[in-house]
This record gives sequence, structure tokens and C-alpha cells, in this order.
Amino acid sequence: MTRRAGTGGAGRTGAAAGGGGGTGGAARTGGRWRAGLSRRGFTVAAVGALSGAVTSADTAAAAYGRPARGEVRGMWIASVDNRDWPSASGLSPDRQRAELAAHLDTAVRRGLNTVYFQARPTADALWPSPYEPWSQWLTGEQGRDPGWDPLGWAVREAHARGLELEAWFNPYRIALHDDPARLAPEHPARRHPDWVVPYGGKLYYNPGLPEVRRFVQDAMLDAVRRYALDGVHWDDYFYPYPVAGEVFDDAEAYRLHGDGHADLASWRRHNIDLLVTETAARIRRTPRRPRFGVSPFGVWRNSGTDPRGSDTAAGVQTYDDLYADTLGWVRRGWIDYVVPQLYWNMGFAAADYAKLVPWWAEAVRGTGVALHVGEALYKAGDPAQAAPWQDPAELSRHLTYCADFPEVSGHVFFSAKEVSEDVIGAMGRVVADHYRPGSGSS
Repeated sequence: MTRRAGTGGAGRTGAAAGGGGGTGGAARTGGRWRAGLSRRGFTVAAVGALSGAVTSADTAAAAYGRPARGEVRGMWIASVDNRDWPSASGLSPDRQRAELAAHLDTAVRRGLNTVYFQARPTADALWPSPYEPWSQWLTGEQGRDPGWDPLGWAVREAHARGLELEAWFNPYRIALHDDPARLAPEHPARRHPDWVVPYGGKLYYNPGLPEVRRFVQDAMLDAVRRYALDGVHWDDYFYPYPVAGEVFDDAEAYRLHGDGHADLASWRRHNIDLLVTETAARIRRTPRRPRFGVSPFGVWRNSGTDPRGSDTAAGVQTYDDLYADTLGWVRRGWIDYVVPQLYWNMGFAAADYAKLVPWWAEAVRGTGVALHVGEALYKAGDPAQAAPWQDPAELSRHLTYCADFPEVSGHVFFSAKEVSEDVIGAMGRVVADHYRPGSGSS
């Protein structure tokens, strides 16, 4: 879920675990994602895949069977920056629907059962929200009505294929630029400039303001009440990833609301704790009570910082840098599931997949919180990545390893484009080894 310039966090976009470029996240060129196919090539491939969609989906469902709910086989569909869908802004509604249908059909053919659809990428909406403008990634102009309801359509079409759909929201990110004048005229960030903090060339809502916290909850809960969502899903952006030499300017909010907290860091963590607990309570009061889960950066804290932490040397720690106490949320049962982004290969020195899986298994043990592992499919076959990612069997080995941990109840792949393109056959290997009947699935 990068979370990624656009789709999430340093787990997918930067070398956050240490060890230099290419070790922590997706390779990008000039801030854009490096794709295995051109934009046009991907669009053509996606639309082509729609051919015979109903027949192929039904055949795949029969061939692979539907795994029990306990085992999640998922993929993220990122809309921000046109990462996965739609492949470009300004496509016709028919073309957008065809591309999205192709992704859903691919999920079925791959034996998946859950999609995480990014419905609120940058303080905007992929549904007719009364709180925020239509997303620019649909039409190229924030606030312009695309002429249809992508989230509502995605829910219906996913369910028709036997897939569960969770709406993926980014709580505080406003824009991938730092110019408020580029936002739609009616954007809440323009009506409430005191809510906004520019940082690292981007715009964020200030998590320290109670009115902001209530607003972002209201915006997300509108979709929860409106649609038959199977879950509410957050990525790894809370306070933004650190940018060297810059300060996130929330000093005034701390002055107004920081009483009773020992320092700025503890106050910031309190703000995110409140966002989690309040949102969870409000979701559980809705009639459908969808699941609520988070996909954090894979390292809570290094053991060198805290003996409770993982045996890692990550350059980012969610507790200290994003002010997100993900371990605390799990231990207190505030969320229903967690999908840590374990986007490193087995044996990677700074953040070894084989060390992080047992750490997270221990974290959820006895809590009732489900553990699904976020997998870096986007790295497979990327020439900028290290040798293990050139091996089509690397991800399959991840699932084999996790089979020894009963706490691991599934895997989620970043992301839909790579699930379709599968440049070196890594996803195909996962399907053959783990998702076909009789394969000994994880």
C-alpha cells in the first residue's frame, strides 16, 4: 500500500530499512513509478484481459476454490498517481470500468479473495462524497464529476465475483504537492488553511487538531455507511515519513492541545491513538460493522531502541518516526487485523523477512487480531532491486516460511498492476505453489 510517492509509505518508496537505494521500496524515476510496461501498454493489456471476463472468472473460481475467510489472499489497487487504476486520468467511464473489471478478474484467476481499493488517496474521493471533492486521478481535475460512482461499482462487481472489497483510506495526506492553490476551490483544506501543514513538498492535515481528526473520520465514515464494504483499511501514513532538514510545524497545535503530555512525541502518538480508537468505535456502531485494519511499515521499533522491538536496523521506526504505536494497537485489540509491510527479502541484513515474521506472530498471539503479511510483489523482477528479487521463487518461499506460523492468516500483494503483469512469474509461482487445490496453501 504505499503507501510510495504516491501510494503509501517509505516501505514502498524509499530505502527506509537502510542499506542504500533500492533496498527499502519501489524504484521510481523522477517521482514516477517505474513500470514493467508503459502506461499505454498496461492499459491495453488490462482491457484485453477483460475479454471473456465472466467465463474466465467463473472458471478460475471453480479451479482454485474460495479459501476460508481465515486465509486472506489479497491485493492492493492503488489509485493515487494513477499507479494501478485508472491507468491514466481522463479516461472515459467505460474505459475506467473495463480496466477495473480486468483487475478484479485477474484477482479471481490468481485465486485471490480480497481486494483493497484505494478510495480516498489524497483527501479526495472516488465516490460522491459530501465532504471532499472528486479525486483528480479520475478526470485529471480535482472536483470534476467522473459521471459514475467508482467505489459503489467496485463493491458490486467484486462481490459478484466472490471477492471481498475493503475500502483503503489515507487519513491525513492532502496532496503530493505543496501549493494549496492547486486544490479544488471547494476543498476543505482551502476553506480551513489552519488545518494544513506543508512538509517535504507535500500537504498534510494536522493530526494534532481535534477538528481535523473528527473531519477525516466523518469523511471516511460516509463511505462506510453508504456501501456494503467488507472492511476499512488504512495504509502507513500517519505523521509523515521524516524528511531530513525539515520540521513538521505543529508547534501551535501542541501549545493549544498538548497539556498533560511529557513531550511532543508522546502527544503526537496520543493524537494517532485517538484517531484509531475513535474510528474503531464509530465503525463498530455502524449496522454492517466492517473489519478495521492497518497496513503499517514493517518495523515497529528496532531492538537496539527498545528490547521489545524486532531484530532489525531499520532507518524508520513507526513508533518514533510516524508516531504510530502499531504494537500497542494490536496488544490492546483496537484493530481487527494488521498487514505489516514486510517488503524485504529473506536474509536482508537491515530488516530480514525471516526475523520480522516471527516478531509479528508473537505480537498478535493471544490478542484476537489477525495477521496478514504485506508482500513486495512490485520488487520481483525490478532490475533496481537486489539479486533475491530477480528469483521468481522468492515470494513463494515467503509463503512457505509463514506456513510454520499459525498466527499468519494470509498475504496481501502490492499491487494490482504487478499481479497482472507478473514480469518474472513470481506471482504465478505463488499461485502454483500455494493457491491451487492440493498445493498445500499457506
